[in-house]
Amino acid sequence: MRNFSPVAIVTGAGRGIGRAVAVRLSKEGHRVALTSRSAAELEETAARCSTETLVLPADITDPKAADRLFAAVEDAWGGVDVLVANAGAGTSAPITATTDEQWQRMLDLNLTAPFRCIRRAVPGMVERGHGRIVVVASVAAKRGEPYISAYTASKHGILGVVRSAAAELAKTGVTVNAVCPGYVDTPMTERTVADICEKTGRTPQQARKALEAKQPNGRLVTVDEVAEAVWFCVANGAVTGQGINVDGGGVQS
Repeated sequence: MRNFSPVAIVTGAGRGIGRAVAVRLSKEGHRVALTSRSAAELEETAARCSTETLVLPADITDPKAADRLFAAVEDAWGGVDVLVANAGAGTSAPITATTDEQWQRMLDLNLTAPFRCIRRAVPGMVERGHGRIVVVASVAAKRGEPYISAYTASKHGILGVVRSAAAELAKTGVTVNAVCPGYVDTPMTERTVADICEKTGRTPQQARKALEAKQPNGRLVTVDEVAEAVWFCVANGAVTGQGINVDGGGVQS
């Protein structure tokens, strides 16, 4: 028999948005299974959670990773109520200089991996008549920007998966949504800052200011603001098929 406390899986849970989401879910009483490539980072996340956790290091792009992850959680806790597919990364290059390797890496991590996790999560959720799937996408899922064609394609793709899955599952008790952040104050954005500095000769402060200026509210989004949007999708059963922007007003929809 399953423990009453709901169970969540968070991918990319070692730092940044994934860590904030895991902590937020734990505050709401969810037991949280944490996965990313770094066991040390996962242990730090687990230490910040207020409920029971599972630390399951894995490369989520491995074709067998989703099955292994869900099997481990089901074996320990009996099922998965919430999936937050957060793991992701970016790459930047002019379209003429974007390599096949860059292209494939973006698709593998930002599109195929969350698709596999969704595919694995759905049967158990449908059987129980309840489930919440949230993908952390990006405002790049809704608009194009220069120099990030591979990243943008992967994010547009996963938003399409979210919308299609939501339509398919609308009467089952399972909701599927995406949260679409702008530039968030995370290690990923720090890498973007470093890339801008390398390519343009700007200082880190100048590069950061340039990213802040892209958002109408003039600042980076916080990880806690993204985590709150994720929690909204988990808590509200009438919201499904949505891509919720968390970007300071940059994309209005």
